[in-house]
Amino acid sequence: MLSIGDDYWIEDESGARAFLVDGKAMRVRDTWILKDADGNDVAEIKERKLSVRDKMKIDLGGRSATVTKRIVGIRDHFKVEVDDEPDLKVHGNVVDHEYEIERDGDKVAEISKKWFRVRDTYGVEVEAGVDPVLILAITVAVDGMTRDVGR
Repeated sequence: MLSIGDDYWIEDESGARAFLVDGKAMRVRDTWILKDADGNDVAEIKERKLSVRDKMKIDLGGRSATVTKRIVGIRDHFKVEVDDEPDLKVHGNVVDHEYEIERDGDKVAEISKKWFRVRDTYGVEVEAGVDPVLILAITVAVDGMTRDVGR
């Protein structure tokens, strides 16, 4: 991911621009729109300000997910509730972009900076058969919920 303010492009493995993360800076709460390469909205990620815990709501055009930050010991992890699907779990070092997303104990995605030398750039590897838009939207939400931590 290449960051330019709150807007950045997500490139595929060949370096082609695949998705645009469009940060809506003028809103009262954090909001990002995930657009495909043709400019079509594929997901909206919104912070839920009135919740007790940190939460982000993801609208995937007909289905939704909620990302909730949970503190476990000294580390954060996240629970993701997806409409009509088993929950997902995000765990690892989310602040340093070294974490995994799991469903029922199986890894469905890995997020890592170790593959890149450029600052603020990290990779998202999505397992076959897993919805990449959902995983990218979760990654944007986790990044938004942790961006002020440790910086």
